Amino acid sequence: MNLGALIRRCRKDRKLTLRTVAEKAGISEGFLSQVENSVSSPSVETLIKICDSIGVHAGDLINQINRQENLVIIRRAEWDDVDLPHTGFITRRFFAPENRSTLDSAVLVLETDRSIPVRKGIKNGQEIICVLKGSLELIYGERTVLLSEGDTVHFWSKPEMQSITNRTKELAIALWVGTL
Repeated sequence: MNLGALIRRCRKDRKLTLRTVAEKAGISEGFLSQVENSVSSPSVETLIKICDSIGVHAGDLINQINRQENLVIIRRAEWDDVDLPHTGFITRRFFAPENRSTLDSAVLVLETDRSIPVRKGIKNGQEIICVLKGSLELIYGERTVLLSEGDTVHFWSKPEMQSITNRTKELAIALWVGTL
């Protein structure tokens, strides 16, 4: 997670608006938004003012960033060691949402006749799917593509025109990567 995302999360956890925090910190709402979106970096003095306005210690935020996970491993043995919920699929993401800035990734596990929900609000995104076990059906617009174990596909995200489904009788497992 970067500093901006952590500031945003702390502000939202305390149900504070951009305007409220910016006014208390003596900065513009636009600058605070840029800090939260990692477009601009505050000086140490401004960071302390922002944190004080939110009610957190700047040092605690920096320590939290230093302690975050920078490497996540999902071992092969974990693929089959899964209790699937009633939805029939699991998405094991490598990083939590606040730790993702440009790329999202997951190991997908799907039961028979189950689909992965399409990501919403993605514009100009790209996705890659590599089938690790079993097979998947990708519907992409008017095309239907059967992907078998070892097959990989790279495509532009079209949430309203795509679906990923396991049409076989066995569990399907895939590595999925998408831009945000």
